Amino acid sequence: MRCAGTKRLEELCAQNQHSSFNGLKPRFNAKKEATFHSSAKTTQTQLQKPQSKSGDEDIKQWNVAISSYMRNGRCNEALRVFERMPRWSSVSYNAMISGYLRNGEFETARKMFDEMPERDLVSWNVMIKGYVRNRSLGKARELFERMSERDVCSWNTMLSGYAQNGCVDEARRVFDRMPERNEVSWNALLSAYVQNGRMEEACALFESRENWALVSWNCLLGGFVKKKKIVEARKFFDGMSVRDVVSWNTIITGYAQSGKIDEARKLFDKSPVKDVFTWTAMVSGYVQNKMVEEARELFDKMPERNEVSWNAMLAGYVQGERMEMAKELFDVMPFRNVSTWNTMITGYAECGDVSEAKSLFDKMPKRDPVSWAAMIAGYSQSGHGHEALRLFVQMEREGGRLNRSSFSSALSTCADVVALELGKQLHGRLVKGGYESGCFVGNALLLMYCKCGSIGDASDLFEEMTGRDIVSWNTMISGYSRHGFGEEALRLFESMKREGLKPDDATMVAVLSACSHTGLVDKGREHFYTMTQEYGVTPNSQHYACMVDLLGRAGLLKEAHSLMKAMPFEPDGAIWGTLLGASRVHGNTELAEIAADKIFAMEPENSGMYVLLSNLYASLGRWGDVSKLRVRMRDKGVKKVTGYSWIEIQNKTHTFSVGDEFHAEKDEIYAFMEDLDLRMKKAGYVSKTSVVLHDVEEEEKERMVRYHSERLAVAYGIMRVPQGKPIRVIKNLRVCEDCHSAIKCMAKITGRVIILRDNNRFHHFKDGSCSCGDYW
Repeated sequence: MRCAGTKRLEELCAQNQHSSFNGLKPRFNAKKEATFHSSAKTTQTQLQKPQSKSGDEDIKQWNVAISSYMRNGRCNEALRVFERMPRWSSVSYNAMISGYLRNGEFETARKMFDEMPERDLVSWNVMIKGYVRNRSLGKARELFERMSERDVCSWNTMLSGYAQNGCVDEARRVFDRMPERNEVSWNALLSAYVQNGRMEEACALFESRENWALVSWNCLLGGFVKKKKIVEARKFFDGMSVRDVVSWNTIITGYAQSGKIDEARKLFDKSPVKDVFTWTAMVSGYVQNKMVEEARELFDKMPERNEVSWNAMLAGYVQGERMEMAKELFDVMPFRNVSTWNTMITGYAECGDVSEAKSLFDKMPKRDPVSWAAMIAGYSQSGHGHEALRLFVQMEREGGRLNRSSFSSALSTCADVVALELGKQLHGRLVKGGYESGCFVGNALLLMYCKCGSIGDASDLFEEMTGRDIVSWNTMISGYSRHGFGEEALRLFESMKREGLKPDDATMVAVLSACSHTGLVDKGREHFYTMTQEYGVTPNSQHYACMVDLLGRAGLLKEAHSLMKAMPFEPDGAIWGTLLGASRVHGNTELAEIAADKIFAMEPENSGMYVLLSNLYASLGRWGDVSKLRVRMRDKGVKKVTGYSWIEIQNKTHTFSVGDEFHAEKDEIYAFMEDLDLRMKKAGYVSKTSVVLHDVEEEEKERMVRYHSERLAVAYGIMRVPQGKPIRVIKNLRVCEDCHSAIKCMAKITGRVIILRDNNRFHHFKDGSCSCGDYW
């Protein structure tokens, strides 16, 4: 029978000048053919040609068998049945074509469609629907126009295809051409308008006829809610002559999401019929409005709960940072999906408990991109940058799908740990994956390049971005500011205003910071005192801190102190710390002590402020006061933050502390530094031993400053970073004055570009000078 069927197939193909089904032959051998799954035994029995039935009934049984195999995804078995048939009807072909389409074998379906001896209307409709499902609307339209006969199903398929893919105007043109329309036609166009937010057109269409089905009323009601037009939604709801549970759920959800939770509850209590979705909508409403106790009370009364109900209640506890209650609920949940696990992981990560988050992450039965992104973000935001990057690499190895969120978290981590090379690799992956467009990822890239010291790459990226938002501009202005390019920052600020964007409070922080870093006192005053009137930005603590820093750097300490007294709120520790730092630089002990006393009262464990005051005493030779301050630190258990610097070379981070003895190449590094030191002295470098804040001999002071962590890192960079590439070093504390002078000299005698990021700003050293103009 198989041979006869195949022969018949070839004959039919030859008669219609089509090629044989060479591309459709089943990939079976004799052994496989003899081994059928047990579930197919009934079908096999049905395939034995019955002697007592007519030919049409016989063919019908074969067609049923084909459809059965296709529904179960067994395309090869279906094809084998098809080839064994004594003859084919259009139903046989259609069953094969629709089966291939259902199982994603689009090209095979099209090949069979093209080789059909005769096609009926169903064949055309099936194939067009296949194109639509494959989002090949152009091909679907081409096939549609070739049809000699169309029914309402043909028109509705095209109409729905355009509607579901957001091509609303095309959908309307198809609708207008239709010779006849049914309820599906009207609903498809109405839904297209609603889903794409075109409510005026949706309302006009709705008003153009009567006798709409309830599903259409609910569709338009949902559109009002989605657009947050709750007044219009309520008016429409009240005008409905018939309402079902969907109607009530939609309006309750609308009020809850609009923050009108009391009105939502009134409707909930009034609803004549409630299902699990009604209850869940109300629980979710309470959660969204941070009314967790009310949500739990209602949750406990629910006659039935589903996954959404449990997840909504869990999210309420997590959002309220009540992780103990969340854990109790999580442990008793009868079913958990990946969203459940992601909520818990995100909660623990945001609370800083990354170990518990990782424990749950490791136990997850299944992960999705959100799971990976949540865990990577958790590591990144809690300061575990290297763990975040390791997890990102693990995700790629395990085949985890990368999304914008995971890319953004990884880029943010690269920025925090200054992993520029990995950041550039991620940029390449983004371009290849088509993610580089848009502000979300684009802004993360901008921040990464700015924080990693590659301001040129940041500038190039900024110019190429097609959809820049306020965050893009703020990031770039702030980047120029931190790199010491204040004039460029201010020019960009003016460009931003010309583009029609209104500066916000973050913009003005970046602008004032740019003025501070470059000593533009008059410009800074001008922007500070006019920003409320011109841009509607009310100065906050960050703006005042920038102004105190600006005035303090310029030596205008009295004006800075007076500004602090005139603030509409009490200065915080950061602002007093800024004044203390400026007082140390300019040797104003009286003001420094006032600032220090304020800080010690607010932040008794702030070691940085103790160090600043101690440094001031030491610079004035007041060693007794230095000693007293150290005793005070010891008694309060305050420990000085250890200074260290690091450099990334070939994706490996090398960390140095002062006088480092642990680096594997320390002997070679110190030998290189001895030679470099001799060359620097010949070039005129003189060590500034005044920065050594210990009462020791001058020679010992020289030795101590020579091996500061930033100088070790820079020296290693000169040794290992190829000529022509910039050397990028990061320090966790402020660079000292002597190291700043030394690195300028290093850059000059080696002909290298050295970029140093300390805890305050970037320094670009080149040809014996620094971008900060020695003003930092």
